[in-house]
Amino acid sequence: MGFSKSFPKTVEGVNYPKWVEVFLDSNEEDLAESNARTENISLMKECIKDAKDIVSSENLKDYQTDVINLAIALFEKRASHVVFHKETMAKEKFDKQD
Repeated sequence: MGFSKSFPKTVEGVNYPKWVEVFLDSNEEDLAESNARTENISLMKECIKDAKDIVSSENLKDYQTDVINLAIALFEKRASHVVFHKETMAKEKFDKQD
């Protein structure tokens, strides 16, 4: 079963929104996953560079494991997840339905 996300759609004259479920086909899911992967690799490289800069600027010992652990901590704070990309794509698809 593919990825799906529900969005509220305002219906005139009704107090409660109608919920519309949007599905991504396998090609759209693959595209979202590919975009997330590319972005995450670039982001991790940036985090490693930032971690090295932090270690250097704070005159800390330059142990690779410490740099990588710091990079991972930065990455976890910054990284977008695959689900976010799929939800964004589903929202764009929902917005085009009107």
